[in-house]
Amino acid sequence: MDRRQRRRLLIFLIVPVLAVVLFVTDDLLIRVITIILLIIYVAFIIFLRDSVRFQGGYTISEEENEDIDKFSSPSSTVEESFTIISKHKEVDVITDENYKPDLSHTKVSLKPADLKEKFEEIAYEELPKGVGHDEQFAFVLEKILTVIKEAFEAHTAVFFWYNKKNEKLTVEKFISNSNDITKRKFDIEDDILSKIVQSGEPELLTDISPAAESDVIRYYSSAQGIRSFVGVPLFYDKNLIAIIAVDSKVGDEFGIETIFSLGRFVRVITMIITIFEEKYSDTISQQRLKGIMKLIGPDNNYDDETELLHTIQNTVESLISWDAFVFVYYDPVEKLFITRKVVNNTSLKYIGETLEIELKGTVVGKSIKTGLPVKIDDTSSGKYLRYSKSEDHSFDGSFLAIPIVYSNQIYGVICFENLKKNTYTNQDVQFLKNSLNIFAFIMYSFSTRKLLEDLTAYDLETRALNAGAFRERLGADLIKARELNVPGSIVLIKIDEFLEQDSLFDGDPLPKVLASVSETISTEMTAMNLFGRWDEKLFAVYFFNSDAKKVFVWAEKLRVKVARKPVAVVSKQTTFTVSIGIASTTNLVDVDEAIEKANLALQKAVEKGGNSVQNIN
Repeated sequence: MDRRQRRRLLIFLIVPVLAVVLFVTDDLLIRVITIILLIIYVAFIIFLRDSVRFQGGYTISEEENEDIDKFSSPSSTVEESFTIISKHKEVDVITDENYKPDLSHTKVSLKPADLKEKFEEIAYEELPKGVGHDEQFAFVLEKILTVIKEAFEAHTAVFFWYNKKNEKLTVEKFISNSNDITKRKFDIEDDILSKIVQSGEPELLTDISPAAESDVIRYYSSAQGIRSFVGVPLFYDKNLIAIIAVDSKVGDEFGIETIFSLGRFVRVITMIITIFEEKYSDTISQQRLKGIMKLIGPDNNYDDETELLHTIQNTVESLISWDAFVFVYYDPVEKLFITRKVVNNTSLKYIGETLEIELKGTVVGKSIKTGLPVKIDDTSSGKYLRYSKSEDHSFDGSFLAIPIVYSNQIYGVICFENLKKNTYTNQDVQFLKNSLNIFAFIMYSFSTRKLLEDLTAYDLETRALNAGAFRERLGADLIKARELNVPGSIVLIKIDEFLEQDSLFDGDPLPKVLASVSETISTEMTAMNLFGRWDEKLFAVYFFNSDAKKVFVWAEKLRVKVARKPVAVVSKQTTFTVSIGIASTTNLVDVDEAIEKANLALQKAVEKGGNSVQNIN
């Protein structure tokens, strides 16, 4: 029955209703009024019907009516039959050739002026820059939850991570009309979320009573009037890792079809997780490969301790994530484990460098004594002493210590600390153990060389006495000179800077310059002299039973000889100069005082522009 017929039926029903009133009531006044209404209503219907019938119709005039009567009169004298042939007219037909649709009645919604801009803002929104994979996934997840909430007209759409090890649910992201969602970890109990975890199946609630709301739904801090709920599990690699939950304040808002629809969203999220996981693995592999290449690069100088520590820091930055890094070094001379390099990327208080490691009662000490890695997932769960009983820091999170072992000898420990708990995995530990094997050999070579240099009195590059041996022998000679009442002088010889010359060569010319200068000094020495290497570019010579004037003549001769001697570096030859400072040591027995006097004279020679000799009595 269409709308027009229903309206006619309703109009007709008014007539019997009024007739029934006449028979039911006994009141004369009411019966009179009813009869009057009935008459008016029937007359109104008749009048309305006639007006509709002739409205806009064709009216026959009186002349036309008379003509019609003539043709139809029975007294017509025409007896012969005849046929009236009308003039041929073309029939108008609408075909596919002349059909044009009329869109005048089609409704077209008005477009806002900024429609394109708003659409492009949503469609082309970029991922946040300068963030890690976790933040990028959270950004994508937020957009998906927004679509879920709007598609199901929900009050809240929320995503929970499930930690199987700790048996806890954690709110990761949510889109909600409420600000009362609790951002905390939930234990597995007997609520609806826990039931999804325990059964691994979707759950649907269509009529939640107000009294039971706070017990059934625990992720709100206060009652919200939730009446409908649906939650589905998210599996990855056959393990339940998350839950997607949607709720509404309307009863019976969701159905079985909602679960199926959420299942499609779950599939999309698992595919995104797979893509992020593969991308993250590839990125981590590339970063770790770059870190290892830095470690074994040909430009590294492992003879210098500063360069060694710098290489260690650059390497570990690419191997694993950390907020604080500590390199514990074993000093073979002092026979102590100390914190040699400390990097703290946070504003929290942390330990400093040169802190001695206590082997008993500390995490690092445990790693040193056993030679095994130590991994602590949550340092706040107990009182863990990392390095020393006197350490002072405010770090809580994950801690990892990897010992550097070569030939059953511990040469150090590399420690990582992250503010996030459960950051480091067993795979990370295994990777660091394998990748740091080559670093263990480097530390072995460095420590062995340092120990040999300490045990050897001579510098390996120049064959002069090293600083320790020269200091020791100079102290003895100063005492001898004072006891014998003879004069003495000390000379400091510094190789002038040669930055311009250095840029001319492919390699570092310093080793050859050192060899050339030390050889020139050695040829000018006598049996009464001590010759040593005090610093990288600084030599020291002590003259027993020689006054400063005689030594000044010797120094001038040496300066000229060095300046005139060419040094061949990479098929090119150039010359280098030295600055010399002289100080008298007569009646001095303090080595530091004698060196300080000579250093003052040397500074004057350097301030003059180098290639000069200065004397202090």
